[in-house]
Amino acid sequence: MRIREARRQRWMGAAAILVLALTAGAAQARTPSASAADAYRARAPQDEVIYFVLPDRFANGDPRNDRGGLTGDRLKTGYDPADKGFYHGGDLQGLTARLDYIQGLGATTIWLGPIFRNKPVQGPSGQESAGYHGYWITDFTDVDPHFGTRAQLKTFVDAAHARGMKVYLDIVANHTADVIQYRNCPAAGCDYRSKADYPYVRKGGPRGAAINDGFLGDQAGRQTAGNFERLTRPDFAYEPYVPKGEETVKAPAWLNDPIYYHNRGNSRFAGESSTYGDFAGLDDLATENPRVVRGFIDIYGQWIDDFGIDGYRIDTARHVNPEFWQAFVPAMLARAKARGIPNFHVFGEVNETEPGMLAKFTRVDGYPAVLDFAFQATATDVVNGKVGTDRLAKLFSQDALYQGGEAAALQLPTFLGNHDMGRIGHFVRAAHPEASSDELSKRVTLAHALLMFTRGAPVIYYGDEQGFTGKGGDRDSRQDMFPGQAIGDGDILIGGASAAGDHFRTDGALYQAISAMARLRAADPALRGGRQVVRASDDKPGLLAISRTAGSGGETLVVFNTGQTPIAAQVEVDATSRAWRAVHGSCAATATAPGSYRVEIGPLDYIICVSEGGQ
Repeated sequence: MRIREARRQRWMGAAAILVLALTAGAAQARTPSASAADAYRARAPQDEVIYFVLPDRFANGDPRNDRGGLTGDRLKTGYDPADKGFYHGGDLQGLTARLDYIQGLGATTIWLGPIFRNKPVQGPSGQESAGYHGYWITDFTDVDPHFGTRAQLKTFVDAAHARGMKVYLDIVANHTADVIQYRNCPAAGCDYRSKADYPYVRKGGPRGAAINDGFLGDQAGRQTAGNFERLTRPDFAYEPYVPKGEETVKAPAWLNDPIYYHNRGNSRFAGESSTYGDFAGLDDLATENPRVVRGFIDIYGQWIDDFGIDGYRIDTARHVNPEFWQAFVPAMLARAKARGIPNFHVFGEVNETEPGMLAKFTRVDGYPAVLDFAFQATATDVVNGKVGTDRLAKLFSQDALYQGGEAAALQLPTFLGNHDMGRIGHFVRAAHPEASSDELSKRVTLAHALLMFTRGAPVIYYGDEQGFTGKGGDRDSRQDMFPGQAIGDGDILIGGASAAGDHFRTDGALYQAISAMARLRAADPALRGGRQVVRASDDKPGLLAISRTAGSGGETLVVFNTGQTPIAAQVEVDATSRAWRAVHGSCAATATAPGSYRVEIGPLDYIICVSEGGQ
């Protein structure tokens, strides 16, 4: 969830290879093999190809739930398919009906945007919008009725599992929907009030009346981090209250008590306010309170127990204190293991492009992985020719910073764009406004090759395979796959497809290209979880060569050309890699000399060559 959206709205092994059985672009129903369905739990996080989808924008399987069981106009129901900020009608039943399409693309895991019950509409008069995106949760124990029911979620998860596909849920622990209000909020807005200016043990400032006696000290008078059993009044900074009619809107019931929130006003997204402030008005949970920690362990542990969920993407991870994650993450991994899910994937959203800052959350907060925003930024610049390929080499050289080093970096979810920042199609088109349709298609395809064949667990943002572009940002990057609101406001899609009708074609160039990449990745353990070595790069657009190796299985060489002229070069390889075969593109049959291999590659293209070693 990005600040821009919230501010504007204010409240805002071979057994692992399922996709070998897939046929590119197949649309007919599949009967998954028993062995594939039984083996999916054994796959490591880096084995997956993840498909990230916002349920509201994918497929409308049941129009009867479009208004979430509510009556009235759009400000009551949240439903208005003509407005980018409201519900459009996509649901779990529609997703289930389109599993063939997702699996045909080569995805092995589906990451769902939050499916929990949301506040339907919030925002000041004239600026209202709806919780279609899922990040304004009121009930953490139930499915939002706009998307369906718990039974329909179970049907979806079971159907995915039967195909050998995993399901990740997008979860939130930093905040809830905007329910709590402040009585003494200035007309200019509820600016953040710091702990120094408004301590927990005084009402309204350091010289105010004493409250919450003993919160900051034990019986011997020693300073403590906070004895939350002694925190009985939440009015140290502002005077929080729950508006009439919303006293019991949140679930579990303990979430309705303002004592479990920071109540310090809107975050400035700097300093302590980044952790203790309201995310653009959303109710910021006091995640350092042991009751909140226990509560969220219970909430999200139950979803694992009830549905057999395979992983969690955690929203706004950087805005929660590390101690919360240090307790929460091990609890989720243990809960999943007890449920028979040994490879439960947990990764946090940390919008940061410096690898060192990303790595901090694996070393301090205890995250097994974080979304690789550094890869996204670097790969986009590289494929657009803004920087040399050495930028990716430098990025990969910093994998040692993550807890667990290079091996741990293999499970970082990598991506090219998302629901907050925009799509790769938009980034490419914006960087090359005069480019031909062919060039745009080649650059977007090359970007997906970088995503699929370098280290990490690749995430495909729904619609990218259809050439969606949009205008960047959040709402303009959340288009409908089903017929409805015009895609990109009339823009021609990457690849030249029509913006009219639905967008589930499996014969389009991008869909076919990504599907083929997924099959290549699935067939080669080195491309999924193999050690990665950068063999060649340059300080300008052009050559990037990497080797991937897994066990004693030889060497897979992937060579990219981000420039607009052909490349012929000698690339260092392992001395034992002598006989080669082409997997994609044209590859020489033998090494030029021990340790040296000649590659030839066209503009904005890539090749994959495999040597079994010792031949």
